[in-house]
Amino acid sequence: MAAPACEGVADLPFIDLRSDTVTQPTDAMRRAMAEAVVGDDVMGEDPTVRELEERTAGLLGMEAGLFVPTGTMANQVAVWVHTGRQGQAICEENSHIALYEGGGAALLSGTTLRTVRGRNGVFGRADIAPHVFPDDPHFAPTRMVAIENTHNWSGGRLWSPEQTADASDAARRIRAGLHIDGARLFNAAVAQRVPPARLTDGATSVFIALSKGLSAPVGSVLCGTEDLIGAARRVRKVLGGGMRQSGVLAAAGLEALGMVDRLAEDHGNARRLADGLAQVPALRVDPAATETNMVLADISGTGLTSGDFCDLLRDAGIGCLPRDAGPTVRFVTHRHVTAGDVDEAVRRIRVVFEETPAPARP
Repeated sequence: MAAPACEGVADLPFIDLRSDTVTQPTDAMRRAMAEAVVGDDVMGEDPTVRELEERTAGLLGMEAGLFVPTGTMANQVAVWVHTGRQGQAICEENSHIALYEGGGAALLSGTTLRTVRGRNGVFGRADIAPHVFPDDPHFAPTRMVAIENTHNWSGGRLWSPEQTADASDAARRIRAGLHIDGARLFNAAVAQRVPPARLTDGATSVFIALSKGLSAPVGSVLCGTEDLIGAARRVRKVLGGGMRQSGVLAAAGLEALGMVDRLAEDHGNARRLADGLAQVPALRVDPAATETNMVLADISGTGLTSGDFCDLLRDAGIGCLPRDAGPTVRFVTHRHVTAGDVDEAVRRIRVVFEETPAPARP
């Protein structure tokens, strides 16, 4: 493969647009971690963890919260508790629970995932209805409906309060719980200018991630009713998520909760990036589809696989990731990416694909 025609790129700073998980903790977080008052959280004695759980639950309109190491654990704890390790859960076919958690629902909870095809990750009662079966021993009972806001695979697309209410009503009618994978729920709230609790109305459980655009080094918080979180605490222990003096980590999470409003800057930079990439002839980008901090690019016109495309851009000092095995590549803006970085990334990409001929197809 030809080297990118980006003269002097080795001397230029790397622009990391792979994910908002690459964010580094702020100086305030590091100080808070160093000074955190801690105790044994498994015994319920860490005051900093308790404060984080209570504040997050309050923001999300829930009764209680549970600090866990990862979003995947939060989702899997929710599946376990909602289903009682039997029956089925309904989710979107390209949701994080279905695609990116190593088959955990089946491995850990013995739960069947019935997947529905959403529209930009969104589905409603009409999509759920065909997957609900009679009360008959032949069929697995539906115990949980899971939605993802924002929807990662679709490029950070939004669920509105009305769409969430529709899914919640459908779940309630079949006596199932509604779980929200809200890893980037704060992005959704900021983009729609609504309080986070507006996006959880009617949900039985929800989790938010602290380690993405909010820049905490690790951690998520699962929230729900007191009873649900009580059961979830037991499951967290079974899965190895009891972290003892985890207030050291929770302290950074408390700082992260104060950074929600700045996510609007990431959204603006993502739209700026989408507008710029849309002007590159070899790429197909729809700026109108950029609702939060993700940009999807169809790279079919380059003649490259998505993996080779990302390798080529890395040589040009730009990080991005294939969305899947298809011709789509994902770019994500975050706290360490400025508007100037976006403009520079677009400039380098134009140089690469306007001066380097695409390889001949076999």
